[in-house]
Amino acid sequence: MQLKLWQPMQLEEPGNCPYLPGRTKRFEYFLATEVGSAELSLLLAQGWRKFGPYFFRPRCPGCCQCIPLRVKVQEFAPSRSQRRGLRKGASLDVRFGPLQPSEEGFHIYRRHSLERFGQHSTREDFLAAFYQPSCPALQIDILLQGKLLGLGFLDRGQDGLSSVYFCFDPGHEHLSPGTFSILMEIEQAASLGLDWYYLGYYVPGCPRMSYKDRFLPREYFDWENRRWFDPDVERTLKG
Repeated sequence: MQLKLWQPMQLEEPGNCPYLPGRTKRFEYFLATEVGSAELSLLLAQGWRKFGPYFFRPRCPGCCQCIPLRVKVQEFAPSRSQRRGLRKGASLDVRFGPLQPSEEGFHIYRRHSLERFGQHSTREDFLAAFYQPSCPALQIDILLQGKLLGLGFLDRGQDGLSSVYFCFDPGHEHLSPGTFSILMEIEQAASLGLDWYYLGYYVPGCPRMSYKDRFLPREYFDWENRRWFDPDVERTLKG
């Protein structure tokens, strides 16, 4: 696999883990452009994530709790609570298309970042993170009565979609737009004939990451043995 690298693989300086108190985080990373769909699939299958040209995966000392998770698209069936989420979103319109920045989208991103994470974001941050694609990418817009309510960003590999980020107007949280967007993205992956929907890193013990483990069936990536496995199947075999 030959990527157009801006710089060789590097290690970030250690810092405080944002997910588990008292832990240290550290990422290995590289910057790359012109990554094709087949190359992206290989990187996702090896536990890499990305924002724009920045590709990263954890190399935390003494910890492997950031577990890459992917949903088996062709076997997925929504749970009872997820079906309720679909009913909540019955009034919403969904649009998939190319990346297209807008002032409305930026304001939603800025408010979402501030109210949910206490982070102040600039227009430059927004554009740099999501509108400098280094691989095939698309955008999901969720609208209520023609007005943008939420938007998300996905990378498209040869065999799957990878969720990069989703943000929404916090004033519409009662509609569960986060869950609704995931269900729509899984449906989109299925309609494209893809096998996988990558949901990023699942961190056991981190409450705000627990939602990722509710879309079944799914697989985890084993960092030690470099393989994907279905935890439910493994438990059944061991039982």
